[in-house]
Amino acid sequence: MDPLGELRWLVDRDLVIRLFAGALLGGCIGLERELRAHPAGLRTHMLVGLAAALFTIVAIDLARRLDAVTGGMGVDPLRAIEAVTAGVAFIAAGAIIRSGDKVRNLTTGAGMWLAGAVGLATGAGYLGLAVLATALAVVILTALRWLEMR
Repeated sequence: MDPLGELRWLVDRDLVIRLFAGALLGGCIGLERELRAHPAGLRTHMLVGLAAALFTIVAIDLARRLDAVTGGMGVDPLRAIEAVTAGVAFIAAGAIIRSGDKVRNLTTGAGMWLAGAVGLATGAGYLGLAVLATALAVVILTALRWLEMR
């Protein structure tokens, strides 16, 4: 009998790192939005990254558990990726405002979508890939903004 049962994740350092990484890397993307006073900033991006990481971790664990029970039949953790992508896209679309010919907050929406993808990557254990994507996003959001202004 496992004395920790479902609380085993609390002592699983890897899962804790994945959750924190999803939140922190999402926050790195959201920080630029926060500093520019856009509607979805640091906290929103952190929550998107954290939620995506959690959904991914749970989906992978459920797939493993069901795989053991069903013998590998009908288990598809990729559906979690589809669900997270759709959910984040819905939230991001809510941040985008169209007024006449102008579209505002499109970059914020794209940042939230990317924070979701980074969270998915961290939840799946692709921390290096998530860090690289976050670094590229920060460069795109800061350096290219500087170029646009010139």
